[in-house]
Amino acid sequence: MVASDKAFTGSIPQLYDRLLVPMIFEPYASDLARRIKAHEPHDVLETAAGTGAVTTALASLLPDSTSITATDLNEPMLAQAKTRLADKPQIKWRPADALALPFNDASFDVVACQFGVMFFPDRIKGYAEARRVLKPGGRFFFNVWDRIEENDFAHVVHQALQRVFPDDPPQFLARTPHGYHDVERIRADLMQAGFRDIAIEAVAHRSRAGSPSDPATAFCQGTPMRPEIEARGAPGLEAATREAAAALARRFGNGPIEGRIRAIVISAA
Repeated sequence: MVASDKAFTGSIPQLYDRLLVPMIFEPYASDLARRIKAHEPHDVLETAAGTGAVTTALASLLPDSTSITATDLNEPMLAQAKTRLADKPQIKWRPADALALPFNDASFDVVACQFGVMFFPDRIKGYAEARRVLKPGGRFFFNVWDRIEENDFAHVVHQALQRVFPDDPPQFLARTPHGYHDVERIRADLMQAGFRDIAIEAVAHRSRAGSPSDPATAFCQGTPMRPEIEARGAPGLEAATREAAAALARRFGNGPIEGRIRAIVISAA
């Protein structure tokens, strides 16, 4: 991971929320929320909450008496999340680094993290922090994307950008969102952080978009790949986005499109 991989700034949070959340994040947010509900928690901590996909799913499934603390390192992402969850008094919002959580030991029944651990500069430290703030018997639920080849829209966009910038192609998608999928490595990292009773499951869904331009715009302009593209200069962000959309149209057709997505869902006690 490089420093720009964590740059969710400018218009990125809005595009991320409008395009990426319904296209790839909502199915897995619902999945995590259902798993967490079965644990019957009273206090839930969400790290790397982003624009609130899991927070929204949790608020709709859990009773109002359940306290949800949603945190993220990027305040612009939390600000975007608050725009649709401002009427939920059971949710507390707090900027926080998942590697240095500002909470006491044994404070939460559940810690949740949706597609965030790939961005941790030290995953074992992040896992150890999750374990520290869990109450005895508490559980850590999180997910990561499977290899990029199992995620059609991301893979097509990634390949298109290799052609647009053949001398120095952007690697964000393969490097970070899809760069931490080895289940034995995940298990070993969790065990090193002190977790046991680890369950790991691959979960597949279908990703749908209204047109090829939606995933092209989402990935090229609504993620930290945007500054990576902009740093390369000509032919520029808009041209790169158009080429990604054309590649998606060639693969899936024009009009509404759909493709495979697959993630790995993990829980640990």
